[in-house]
Amino acid sequence: MDYSDVSTIAAWVTEQGLKGVSEAELMTGFCAACRNAGLPLDRGLALMDTLHPVHEGRAFRWDSVEEIQTEFEYGSTSSGEAASNWQRSAFYYLWSKDEREIRRRLGFGDPIDFSLLDTIAEAGHTDFVAMMHRFSEAGTIGEMDCFFSHFATKHPEGFSDHDLAILRKLVPVLGLAIKCTALGRIARTIAEVYLGEDAARQVMEGKISRGKSERISAALWFSDLLNYTKISDSVPPEEIIPLLNDYSEAVITAIHASGGDVLKLIGDGVLAIFKGEVPAEACSAALRAEFLLREKLRTLNGERRAAGRAVTDVYIGLHIGDVFYGNIGSQDRLDFTVIGPAVNEVSRIASICRSVDLNVLMSSDFASAIPEEERATLACIGRYALRGVQRAQQLYTLESARLNG
Repeated sequence: MDYSDVSTIAAWVTEQGLKGVSEAELMTGFCAACRNAGLPLDRGLALMDTLHPVHEGRAFRWDSVEEIQTEFEYGSTSSGEAASNWQRSAFYYLWSKDEREIRRRLGFGDPIDFSLLDTIAEAGHTDFVAMMHRFSEAGTIGEMDCFFSHFATKHPEGFSDHDLAILRKLVPVLGLAIKCTALGRIARTIAEVYLGEDAARQVMEGKISRGKSERISAALWFSDLLNYTKISDSVPPEEIIPLLNDYSEAVITAIHASGGDVLKLIGDGVLAIFKGEVPAEACSAALRAEFLLREKLRTLNGERRAAGRAVTDVYIGLHIGDVFYGNIGSQDRLDFTVIGPAVNEVSRIASICRSVDLNVLMSSDFASAIPEEERATLACIGRYALRGVQRAQQLYTLESARLNG
C-alpha cells in the first residue's frame, strides 16, 4: 500500500461522511478499502460515546472473515461487570493515561493484558494496535470526548512500521467522518426526546422559523395524575421524581405505541396529539392508547403497592379539533407545539374528571368522530360548562371509567 492509496481512501471516507452514511458503513468501507489496497487488516473496531438517555455509546466492528458489519449500543460503564470490562480494556488504558496509541504484538510474546486480547489471539491475530483521538473542549458533547479504534492482523509478521504509519494518517479521517454522522444522530435524538418524534422530524427538516405553523385536525389528549399535589406533600421528597417517572413512562409509552405524539410534559400533565387520514382513525388511536394505559397502570400500581410505595391514577380528557401546529416564541427561544381553542378545551375537559370521579372524559365532537361500532361503549354524563370556553359541552365517558386512588 502506498501513499497514493492513502489519498484515495481519505477522499472516499470524507465523501461518505459528508453524505451522512451510517457509522457501520463507514467502518466497513474503510477497513475493506485498506485491506484491498494491501494493508493487512483482519479486524477493526471503532466506538464513541454519545448523548442519549439510555445508551452511553455506539460501537462498530468489522471482520475480514465474516464480511459483515456489526454495530451495537452499550449502556453505562460506570458500575458492575460493564465497569470492570471497561477498566480492563486497552481503550480505558489510553483514556486514563491520556495516551494516543498502544500496541501488543500477540504473536511475538507481548503480554495479553487487556480484555478481548485473549479472544483476538485465539482467532489467530498476531498484532494489535489501539488508538484514541481525543476531542478538544469545544468539540466535546456530554461524554462524547474522544474516538476509540483498534485494529488487528493475522499476517505472520504483524503490522509493519509502514502499515502503522498508514493507519495513523487515515484513522483520524475515519474518526472525523464517524463523529460527523454521530452528531447528526445526537441532534435527532435530542430533538425527539425533548420535542416528540413528529415535531422533531419537522424541526430537523428545517421548520424552525418563528410563526411557521400549519393548521391540522387532530385528536387531542390531555392527562394528569390524580391527587398529585396531595401525594407530593405526603411522600419523602426523594420519592417524587421516581413516582413521576413511573407514571410518565406508562402514559408516554401507551401514547407512542398507539401512534400518538407527546408534545408537552407540564409537571405531571401530558399533552399529546393523534393524527390520521380521517378523524375516526385519530380518535380510535387515542382510545387504544387509553386502553393500553389502563393495562400498564394495573401492573404498575400492583408493583408499587407490593413495594409499599404511593400509587395513583391518571385522568384523561379527549377532544378533536383544528389546531395550529408549529413554532411559537421569541427569536431565540421557540416551542414547537399546538395552540388554539381546542387545546384549551381538552385541558378543561380533563379537569372535570376529578369532580365527576371518572378517569376519562371526551367531548361530543370526539364521541361523534369515533367509528360507530365503538360508540356503544360510551355513556353520556350530561352537559358541562368549561371554564374559559363560551359554549357548554356534552361530555361522554367509557363504561366502568372510575378513578382509583
